[in-house]
Amino acid sequence: MKAGILSSILVLAVLGLLAMSHKIPSDFMQETQEETDKRMEWWREARFGMFIHWGIYSVPAGEWKGNKNHGEWIMHHGQIPVEEYEKFAPQFNPVKFNADEWVTIAKEAGMKYIVITSKHHDGFCLFDSEHTTYDIMDATPFKRDIMKELSEACRKQGIQICWYHSIMDWHHP
Repeated sequence: MKAGILSSILVLAVLGLLAMSHKIPSDFMQETQEETDKRMEWWREARFGMFIHWGIYSVPAGEWKGNKNHGEWIMHHGQIPVEEYEKFAPQFNPVKFNADEWVTIAKEAGMKYIVITSKHHDGFCLFDSEHTTYDIMDATPFKRDIMKELSEACRKQGIQICWYHSIMDWHHP
């Protein structure tokens, strides 16, 4: 094994051991069962909602170099370099997106909430981010904040909006 790789593995192993040796305080770890039940009450009562898994990974539609078995993890599973994967962003232009229509469909079906990927593991944000230009406003021709529009439509129609926001980030490791 090369010295550089070995030293990197050693550093990661030490950091991992240090992280495991310290308990990270968390409000959730301090919750009583009563507090957890109260916090989760709306979820248990809602029972039915929609999960929208959507982002620039929809551009290649699961296909990379002839392999059609990829999904939203296409960047990782297809081992697509960041520079290549970034080329999908300018092609992401969902001109038929209509937040009010999406929420109406969910509500008419009896759904009580919508969960959507605000940022998936590929690092691309479906909102106007202050922390990166790898987002819907700066990297695409669409230039509309999907999360803002969907949030406003949910608020108008009384649907709970939830974000699936990945802390993994293959674009900004």
